Amino acid sequence: MEMADDHIFTLGVEEEFQIIDARTRDLVSHVSKIIEGGKATLNESLKHEMHESVVEMETGICNNIKEVREELTSLRRRLVKVAHDQGLRVAGGGTHPFSDWQKNNITPKERYDKIVSDMGDVARGNLIFGLHVHVGIPDREEGIRIQNVMRYFLPHIYALSTNSPFWIGRNTGFKSFRQEIFAKFPRTGIPSYFSSVAEFDAYVNLLVKTGTIDNAKKIWWDLRVHPFYPTIEFRICDMPMTIDETVCLAAIMQSLVAKIYKMHRQNISFRSYRRLLLTENKWRASKGGVDAMLIDFGKEKEVPFKNLLEELLAFIDDVVDELDCRKEVEYAREIMKNGTGADRQLAVYNKTKSLKKVVDYMIFETEKGVIDLPEKKLKTNSKKRK
Repeated sequence: MEMADDHIFTLGVEEEFQIIDARTRDLVSHVSKIIEGGKATLNESLKHEMHESVVEMETGICNNIKEVREELTSLRRRLVKVAHDQGLRVAGGGTHPFSDWQKNNITPKERYDKIVSDMGDVARGNLIFGLHVHVGIPDREEGIRIQNVMRYFLPHIYALSTNSPFWIGRNTGFKSFRQEIFAKFPRTGIPSYFSSVAEFDAYVNLLVKTGTIDNAKKIWWDLRVHPFYPTIEFRICDMPMTIDETVCLAAIMQSLVAKIYKMHRQNISFRSYRRLLLTENKWRASKGGVDAMLIDFGKEKEVPFKNLLEELLAFIDDVVDELDCRKEVEYAREIMKNGTGADRQLAVYNKTKSLKKVVDYMIFETEKGVIDLPEKKLKTNSKKRK
């Protein structure tokens, strides 16, 4: 690409799906059935998570957003079919509307046993579902510089993804309650500013030396330079229901990374704001989603989220065509018009007064656009992150 001919901003997407009983619409601890049933068609694309009612599906390394859409469509179609074959369903959403974490099993693996041993019910109660997006970076030093700037935009991205208004049968009053649950974990939230990779590594090494963590993967920030892959990983988003939403969010993330990198190559700086201020906007996004009033720190006043979204879209406008993702990025305006997953879940509940009907809707939206597609149109990128 013209602005960065020495680097391709590759993408990798990880989606965490809810495993749902077809009759009761409750979560069920049947991830092994899904993974075993998907061996023939999904290869290594499915993984366990801490709870057995969660299945993670990941793409390979994609060179552009078109490849992301193609692979997500292919994988989701196969996942939906495997679930149906097992008498199950899968759904996108940051939380299940009424399932109780106490009735959901922990996956019996040493890694998860250690987390539960360390954190007890904080870990057991972490029955949440997220979207993680990896964007390729030139090197770790540049990754830290990008991370520092990107922190400002995390609440904007988060607001578009909000999709968890219910928790254990209650309307929480939040558009994303998932993040409030995850906040009980240590080393979460928006990361602090780091002046260099050396400063970041010193922080990690101190935690390892003192037995706080055994490796940097136990730093669960909303955004992190990945400890093993040459990527920056976005972890803030609720799991969306539709492929269009996932693709839109990934395209915005990729565009922001490319834009910030372009600015650094041109020696253009971006004003840095304290983590304390950025966290205020994250809270507002969690509570109100796209209807939130966020703080414009430059103007020192609160403004509708829509205003800041338009500023974000204008900020990345000069890179989206080079990345060939304008259509996908501008789908953000459709999310504004139709509401996020949280808005749509709440609309179903307000109309029906039934949380089972909400789950029905989540399943329908997750299957929309994939369940009836002919197999011959679908491909999967087999190249995985190393």
